[in-house]
Amino acid sequence: MMRRRTAGGTRSRGEGAHRYRMQEKLISIGDDYWIEDNAGERVFKVDGKALRLRNTLILQNKEGQDLYRIHERMLRIRDTMEIERAGGGVAATISKTLISPLRNRWMVRVADGPDMDIQGNIPGLEYRITAGRQQVAEVSRKWFRVRDTYGVEVAPGQDDALILAITVAIDQMAHN
Repeated sequence: MMRRRTAGGTRSRGEGAHRYRMQEKLISIGDDYWIEDNAGERVFKVDGKALRLRNTLILQNKEGQDLYRIHERMLRIRDTMEIERAGGGVAATISKTLISPLRNRWMVRVADGPDMDIQGNIPGLEYRITAGRQQVAEVSRKWFRVRDTYGVEVAPGQDDALILAITVAIDQMAHN
């Protein structure tokens, strides 16, 4: 199932793909952080909400409109984060698999689309996000020479904001 792309970026290696610049360990709760496209333009903002019982981050577009709310799910056996749409309703649930013999592996249950699988070196920020056999995104720190910076390349036809929200959640889970 192809989803409508909700935000622009710039063309990169993959025909029609969008690449974004992120920072490792994005933010502390209470801090804000901008996600830039490949041209250095601010396109999304991650807003860390302070004074909450659980870890909560809000992904906004550049105009400040809330797109997704990312938060921990409490009382779970394994790490789980939930991504809610700004208008309400769960968009995706992310959890680390219990058994992953060779590499880090995470699962993303998407409410209105195919589930996604995340495999690779998560702490090293070198991993891929796939839906079935289709790669929907790649995360790599090799694209940038700046310390603590990594890139997210989103395949054409994907919801860029949702993929970036998933990446933010993975970063929080992997480094907390």
